[in-house]
Amino acid sequence: MSHDYEELGLVAGLEIHQQLDTATKLFCNCPTERRDPADSVRSFTRYLHPTKSELGELDEAALEESRVDREFEYLAFDSTCLVEEDDEPPHRLDGAALEVALEIAALLDCTIVDRAQVMRKIVVDGSNTSGFQRSALLATDGEIETDAGPVGIADLLLEEESAARIDDRADGVTYGLDRLGVPLVEIGTEPDIRTPAQAKQAAERIGMLLRSTGRVKRGLGTIRQDVNVSIEAGARVELKGVQSLDDIDDIVENEVKRQVELLEIAEELRARDAAVGDPVDVTEIFGDTARPPARHGAVGPRHAPGRRRDLPHRRAAGLRRHERGGRGAPDGGRRARGAERLERCE
Repeated sequence: MSHDYEELGLVAGLEIHQQLDTATKLFCNCPTERRDPADSVRSFTRYLHPTKSELGELDEAALEESRVDREFEYLAFDSTCLVEEDDEPPHRLDGAALEVALEIAALLDCTIVDRAQVMRKIVVDGSNTSGFQRSALLATDGEIETDAGPVGIADLLLEEESAARIDDRADGVTYGLDRLGVPLVEIGTEPDIRTPAQAKQAAERIGMLLRSTGRVKRGLGTIRQDVNVSIEAGARVELKGVQSLDDIDDIVENEVKRQVELLEIAEELRARDAAVGDPVDVTEIFGDTARPPARHGAVGPRHAPGRRRDLPHRRAAGLRRHERGGRGAPDGGRRARGAERLERCE
């Protein structure tokens, strides 16, 4: 089924992340080559520890995540340095990475900022040993051409790549430090895209300009596209981690189809005068079953009433080291440490 995208009010935008092919990482002199996890020579573990920002505030997401007391293990290699372990301050921004990023900004017809300031963005999934991702806004207000008209470039940032996720466990995650700190550019378009075909062409145009520098990495995982899609009567949805340019038009088209069908379902429910009543406690009905029923959104230690409402909000978090080279203490010990840290924070 084809759609009239203009009538639906389709609006889309792209966010493209491209690794740069530099000899060294963004904030240290370590090489940017990927390594096999089997080549790691040691490991260490960290736990998320929320800390107050310069404004005296705690980030709500970091505080909530710290209650889980999830263990983050990092695989280190013979090339791993203290910066990557967050045991030494970051060095000056890599000159080669900055040069490539400015070349890309010029190709996108962007305006270069007068002064680049390195900023920190909180990450709570353990993918950076510091608990932050560092990035710098370098350029704004660019533009590329497509057959359907120009697409604005809102901004271009130079930032550090996250650590590669190696393994997920019930109690934590294992990351490899070989990818952490690889320079990449993040390019965000304006919401000027109006058809799936234009979304694909805009991504292809940006990809061609990136490759024309001869200084970007190639291969699976070196470039990722996030696609933002909305229609007038629907909602904005961000589809993350698109690897193939050939899939972008299909992805936008399928998301439009999904939202249109949801709107049709909503209209049908309204026509039937359907409504959602008050929640009903059915615990007693299932009391004699062999096992407790699965409870979506169940109230538990992490979901107790008022937990989120009275949390302080915003800002800084960090990861603290635990037992270099080990996998950490037993689960009970993790919970006890988590409770102790939360008492100090709150």
